[in-house]
Amino acid sequence: MTNMHIDIIMEKPEMDMAIAKLAAYIVANYEDISGIVLVGIRTGGAYLANRIKDKIKEVNGVDIITGALDITLYRDDWTSISRKPLVGKTEIPISIDNKVVMLVDDVLYTGRTARAAMDALIDFGRPKRIELAVLVDRGLREFPVCANYVAKHCPTRSHQVVNVYLSEAGETDRVTLEWPVEAETAA
Repeated sequence: MTNMHIDIIMEKPEMDMAIAKLAAYIVANYEDISGIVLVGIRTGGAYLANRIKDKIKEVNGVDIITGALDITLYRDDWTSISRKPLVGKTEIPISIDNKVVMLVDDVLYTGRTARAAMDALIDFGRPKRIELAVLVDRGLREFPVCANYVAKHCPTRSHQVVNVYLSEAGETDRVTLEWPVEAETAA
């Protein structure tokens, strides 16, 4: 087993503030936020979309429509992950035609997940606009994708991983930066 170096980037209080920050950014950009559809990318993004929805409702009293999107079969690497990919459920409760769709994800890295999510969304309709909100932007893009709303920028190296742990998945809320100890001497 590889020894890992783990830095905690955010704990629950900081995560709560970051989610409130994302909600405030979104609200500040729209006169009428009731027309926005929050769509979380499974799994972490779906949990975060619900938290953003709850924060907007708590502060502004508006109950935004929220859904979840599984992108497994839209990934450009799904065949290298498994011959029989585990496909989750996509739940988008209304038509997204001519709506502002706010994709929500936990970490923005290469841009491949966001690209796959946009491809998947187009199969459900023709949104007026697609925007992207992320908890953590770690940089190192492979695709030209930029988030509209970012709670925290965390520049990383390719051997590092940003993990978002959420209570909805049975974890303690936190965000970590992790990498093998051996990589410290090689870097």
